[in-house]
Amino acid sequence: MKKLIRILFFIALVPLTGCATQQKVSSDLQSKAFVSLYDYQLFDQQFKPVDLHSLTQEVAQSDVVFIGEYHGNHASHLLQMQLLSGIHQLAKQDNRSVILSMEMFERDQQDSLDDYLYSVVGERYLMNEVPAWPNYQGSYRPLVEYAKKHDIPVIAANAPAHIVRCIGSLGAQHTEQLDQEQRAWIAQQPFLDLPDYRTKFYEFMDSNKRITEEQKERSYLAQLARDNTMAESISHALINHSNALVVHLNGSFHSEERLGTAGLLAQMQPDLNIKIITPMRVDESQFPPKDKDSKDDFYYRVQPQPDEFVDPDYKRQYRQKMFEKASQKAEKQCRP
Repeated sequence: MKKLIRILFFIALVPLTGCATQQKVSSDLQSKAFVSLYDYQLFDQQFKPVDLHSLTQEVAQSDVVFIGEYHGNHASHLLQMQLLSGIHQLAKQDNRSVILSMEMFERDQQDSLDDYLYSVVGERYLMNEVPAWPNYQGSYRPLVEYAKKHDIPVIAANAPAHIVRCIGSLGAQHTEQLDQEQRAWIAQQPFLDLPDYRTKFYEFMDSNKRITEEQKERSYLAQLARDNTMAESISHALINHSNALVVHLNGSFHSEERLGTAGLLAQMQPDLNIKIITPMRVDESQFPPKDKDSKDDFYYRVQPQPDEFVDPDYKRQYRQKMFEKASQKAEKQCRP
């Protein structure tokens, strides 16, 4: 499922009104060229340019901030670091605590993650034994180190990959095979649904490869297990830490359009003030987008990442090996 989340998704947005406003945005975009892969451009819900300071001040008044990312995109990770530190500084002025919640760590890894935060183990242990994501050092190390330095709790929010993999292979009934400890690693209600999210997920699956309806349903259940677990993890963090602000990091598909983890969290705690920051690529669509509903609070544009494949034969070979490896894992891990 991590492979799915790495895909860059199309974002649904609203048009700006008025020729003068459109001309100003176009002028602003042209005046700020993308020089490096760390560069990004920030916009509010109406696609008016906004600066980092103003954005930080607004989201710091919320209960939960979702920062969607394109995994491995350096601009995404730079923005996350800048926002976490800025939110933390503002929160201290208001006597509020900050919690960092991450898709990139799973519930069964929480104790080991805490061991690292409390310097019981070193980074090599975190990388090899927990294990952290392969791109941890280049993407998430600054965030975790900031949290460690400032005593910010880090929540391993996600469902364990092996459980998600088995749900995708066997369906919802796999949860009945889990022992008491394993069952606590996923949400109490792992398959709570959002109709618009189901539609979006199915459209994505249909656009990439032809699979059976049964396979699509199992894949969607696996996705819901992740989203419900992350939403519940955030909810528990807020319950256990009064007057806290949670900064949650996830792939953009989990929060864009107020769906996925963000939508399920809103169902769990309807009174929460949730802010969503969503990425889009500079080559993704007409900008500002037209005839689209803007559902998120802020957007940021980044440059596309390098083409993962150019040679179609190599692409086919690589993916065949990947699918074979995934199938072998599922066969080994998902036996009754």
